[in-house]
Amino acid sequence: MTRYLKTSKDEIGRSPQELIFRGNKKIDEVLLRVISFNDSEVEENLIESAKDLPESSTDNSVIWINIDGLHDLQIIQDIGEILDLDRLLLADVLETNARSKIHEYEKWIFLSLKMVQYHEKDEHFSIENLSIIFNDNVLISFQEKKGDVFEPVRQRIRTHKRTLRGSKTDYLAFALLDTVIDHYLYVLSLFGEKIESFEDVILEKPDKKVIEQINLFKKELNYFRKGMKPAREMILALSKIESDFIHKKNNVHFKELVNNMNQASDTLDSYRELLSDQLNIYHMIISSKLNDIMKFLTIFSVIFIPLTFIAGIYGTNFEFLPELKIKYGYFIMLGAMVFITILMLFYFKRKKWL
Repeated sequence: MTRYLKTSKDEIGRSPQELIFRGNKKIDEVLLRVISFNDSEVEENLIESAKDLPESSTDNSVIWINIDGLHDLQIIQDIGEILDLDRLLLADVLETNARSKIHEYEKWIFLSLKMVQYHEKDEHFSIENLSIIFNDNVLISFQEKKGDVFEPVRQRIRTHKRTLRGSKTDYLAFALLDTVIDHYLYVLSLFGEKIESFEDVILEKPDKKVIEQINLFKKELNYFRKGMKPAREMILALSKIESDFIHKKNNVHFKELVNNMNQASDTLDSYRELLSDQLNIYHMIISSKLNDIMKFLTIFSVIFIPLTFIAGIYGTNFEFLPELKIKYGYFIMLGAMVFITILMLFYFKRKKWL
């Protein structure tokens, strides 16, 4: 997903059914993985050609087809022909920069949302588009690149989790969406740990590096929000949809997704407000320090005004000054300056200006 909307002039006026990959090529080869399972057995295969894809389940098993990589249009067309997918549906799959959405076709339910992955090596997160198509027995997931986001779901299938293995594709779709939302919450928790640590740094040692970090995190959260907010709308629409492919007993699970998305959304908004508050705190501290400096300089200047006045008088170049003949006149002048300084400091202290 691009951080900012980018539309090529060549795309203007194109048919919405035209198959054009509008994303970035993120892997060299398209990977096709198929998992077929029921309550008694599981079969996993990594296939080389779309022609080897199963069209439907013959033994009432659930078939999960996962495609990593969307840049090969020929493979996408072959998948569409084999599984009888509408071209408009395939065009939506290839539009990786589109908003999250859900659409019910005659034979399929299509939904798309943004999926986030956190990379621990370089401590950053990436967002890619995820499309899911399912009917009663077949579910197809389209990812832009290979990742291990869904490995926990695969592991649950392998270890014979009764709820997942004994259900249809609607529950599998819930499991995949639940994993995506869990990653939302996980990445937000990592953001939270770093954002909350900024407050101590700001109070102890505010500097420009902290401001740079805060501004960076604000940009990252805005980028995160760009993908997550439409996903929340899609999940809410999914929880209300009435379809033959979604069994009533699983409605409670999709409502649970809505609650999780609301939690993620509230958390994101809280962190954005916290960053704004931290910026305000930083500016207040800097402003307070500047005021203290200006206050000190002002007091320092006020103290020296009468001293400068005295020195100015006795620094004039007149031949006759009354005090020039006094033996201790110089020391009297210094004593008067010291007395005036102490008197002014006492006055400022009493007024609580110091």
